[in-house]
Parts: sequence; structure tokens; C-alpha cells
Amino acid sequence: MRWDNLFDDLEGQLEHELNAEETDLRAEEERLRLGRLSLRNRLTGLARASGLGAGVLRVVLASGETLTLRPTTFGRDWLAADLLDAGSTGAQCVLPLAAVAGVIVRRDEIPDSLVTEPESAVRLADRIGLPFVLRDLCRRRANIEVHTRSGPLRGTIDRVGRDHVDLAVHAAGTLRRESEVHQYRIVPITEIQLVRLP
Repeated sequence: MRWDNLFDDLEGQLEHELNAEETDLRAEEERLRLGRLSLRNRLTGLARASGLGAGVLRVVLASGETLTLRPTTFGRDWLAADLLDAGSTGAQCVLPLAAVAGVIVRRDEIPDSLVTEPESAVRLADRIGLPFVLRDLCRRRANIEVHTRSGPLRGTIDRVGRDHVDLAVHAAGTLRRESEVHQYRIVPITEIQLVRLP
């Protein structure tokens, strides 16, 4: 009888240790998964979320400005979005992820931000870098507003280098004509906080 109790006790201890080891292994796997999440992963998770305010992000820029936006496309190091702030009706923007100083989330949104996107969901746009997008705006001769840490600049991108853009600064709403250009500015891409498209 005592042997039966001893074996039952040993069996219970072994089962408990195996369960504890499995629990520890799952916890370590989850820590590793979370350690591999990037800001981009967190933002795409929030954008895919369903529920109250789903897909709307409140982003704080390095300049201190807070934006409310609805992402439409994610690139490798940028996102395109509809601006939802007052006075931004119909405006769109391109936001370099390097310009994000923080993202304001509600407690119930945190789990959505921790969900990883399946490998099969990766698209070509996910691999496109910010210089490619800026070159497209240059090719289209788009009238844009570039927000930098020193303030906004309005104009047209003349050319895009590896790490900078040449911006012809002119009044908003005017076409890029030599007579309308106030100055030419070389802007490092790292200084770009936001590109606003009217």
C-alpha cells in the first residue's frame, strides 16, 4: 500500500515537472517571438485589428506632433495613410517609420499589436523602401508638403538621391515653375518627418 502511494507521488511529481518544463518552453518561445517584433509589425497588427476604432492609429512624431491616421499601405520603412485630423479632409501622407516617436494605444489594442502577420501575406509593397516612394512623387511632379524637424516645406521634389531629396520650394497650390520657386533645398531623408499630399 505504501509503495502505491510512493509511486503515485513520484508520478505526480514527474507530471508536474514535465508540465512546468513545457510551460517554461512555451514562455521562452513567446519571449523570442516578441523580441523579433518590429515597430512595423506592431503597426500592421493595429491596422488589421477589428473593433472600436479599428485600423486608426494615433502617432506621435519625433517633432512632437500627434497625428490620427488610417494606414492604407505599408512599405519596408514607411506607411501611407489617410489623415483623419481636423482640417485634413481627404489628405494623405507618407510617414517614415523612423519619424515615429510613439504610438498611442488603448489597453485593449495591445494584443492586436502583438499578432504577427503570416508569411503568405507579404506583398511586393512590403519590400519597397522610402526612397522609391519619393522617386515616384518626383516623377509625378506632385505638389507636396514635407515636414522636417525645422518645420514644413511646400514644393515639388526635383530629384531623389540615395539619402536625400532636392526640393524646389514654392507656394502651396502653385505649379513648379522657375518663376514660382523661392529656393532650392537639399533635405536629408533622415530629416523627413512626414510627406503630406493635399
